[in-house]
Amino acid sequence: MKIIHCADLHLDSKMTANLSKEQAKERKMEILRTFSRMVEYAKNNQVKAIIIAGDLFDTRTVSATARNLVRDMINQNSDIDFLYLKGNHDYDSFLAKLEEIPENLKLFGDEWTSYRYGNICISGIELTKDNQVTAYNSLVLSHEDYNIVTLHGQISEYGVKNDAEIINLDGLKNKNIDYLALGHVHEQQLEQLDNRGVYCYSGCLEGRGFDECGEKGFMLLEIDDETYDTKISFIPIAYRTLYTMFVDVTGTRTTQEVAARIEQEIGRQKFSSSSLVKFVLVGEVDVESEINCDYLKDLFEDYFYFEKVYDETRLLINYSEYEKDASLKGEFIRMVLGSDMEEEKKTEVIKAGIMALSGEEL
Repeated sequence: MKIIHCADLHLDSKMTANLSKEQAKERKMEILRTFSRMVEYAKNNQVKAIIIAGDLFDTRTVSATARNLVRDMINQNSDIDFLYLKGNHDYDSFLAKLEEIPENLKLFGDEWTSYRYGNICISGIELTKDNQVTAYNSLVLSHEDYNIVTLHGQISEYGVKNDAEIINLDGLKNKNIDYLALGHVHEQQLEQLDNRGVYCYSGCLEGRGFDECGEKGFMLLEIDDETYDTKISFIPIAYRTLYTMFVDVTGTRTTQEVAARIEQEIGRQKFSSSSLVKFVLVGEVDVESEINCDYLKDLFEDYFYFEKVYDETRLLINYSEYEKDASLKGEFIRMVLGSDMEEEKKTEVIKAGIMALSGEEL
């Protein structure tokens, strides 16, 4: 039996954080199409069930386009079961708009619900503040079954954000779980749960920001119905990939010299032109070096679908050179260096001050 585990699709995400209005609209549609392509993959590869481990949608208000697409993909693929566990971004607005729940849309609630495919059992529960303690004690699974459990939240080793519920891994150990299908963390992770099973965050289908870099997709489980031998594969499916490219510009003094370093790094990395790339400039540069990030962004705008440039270089300051410098610049640098500001803030202030003293636009 083949099963897909996906999560954190965030359909209808506005996508306006970095992109232009046109790009945001395009990316919004691309994420919808990625959902469709995942379902097409399932159809073409005899996948029996798709587990959606939370955050199918991004907000309470779901557009008619997104709502109809999901409904139609479910209705048009009746041979595939869609097992939907709501996440902290999901509300009842999608389900409320359905005239009736399709037979192949299987839902989980705030009590344990299980769906059986022979000896393969898929169980899930929506964790709440009321049940997050008792849920672990009430989970009873047969040792003879192949057991998949799905939850949405952050395991206790991670800091909590976005009001997600905590998942206590210790409470799930030695419960006869073979595969723990998790949602909420947008990076793919596959780790051992106990001597019997593993836990897995599938990650999101499409990266939406530069905190979601790298390949994105879903997990495919291929389970032997008799021996329970399982092959677990990550299937990349995203239209576009986001990358953070660190460029060491140590020793450069001009924007053109920095551009040459970026060009070298682009040639070495060989990212697709459809990618979204954040250039982060690092290293040590002279206090009077000139680096224009706006110019660099404009210079490389045709290389990728989207790019941005951040200057995180450190200033290389020869303190003895300015110790007795009687100029306004020397006085300014000594004043900043002698202040009680954090070192990172001193660098920012000195950069801005040198630009101002040189008559450049801040």
